[in-house]
Amino acid sequence: MTRAAFFVLTALADQPRHGYGILQEIEELSDGEVQLRVGTLYGVLDRLTEDALIVLDREEIQQGRLRRYYRLTDDGVAALDAEAERMAAGAGAAKRRIAEGRRAGARPAAAGPAGLEPPTAPGLAGGYA
Repeated sequence: MTRAAFFVLTALADQPRHGYGILQEIEELSDGEVQLRVGTLYGVLDRLTEDALIVLDREEIQQGRLRRYYRLTDDGVAALDAEAERMAAGAGAAKRRIAEGRRAGARPAAAGPAGLEPPTAPGLAGGYA
């Protein structure tokens, strides 16, 4: 599942929303880190509809514009739940590895080329001295 699909499903988990409402909810859920473009959103909505993870809930005319509201299907809830579990398991594994490395006294690898000291200051032309 793509990150965009995950956030669209998450935005619809509590209630039906129209496109702009989904975009706003995604931005809020991700603390501003995910900002989908309208074209991307509607592509994701089309794919999720084709996969029967969401359905059109209703259409309304507001201020002369058509708003389509989408909602999760039971399969959409199950897919979102499975993806959230998969992500939580992955995050848990990463946290355990980090903790094990700290207990063992491991240090993160330097960002420089293998066998060289890590860079200390920018040099000419953006390189490191």
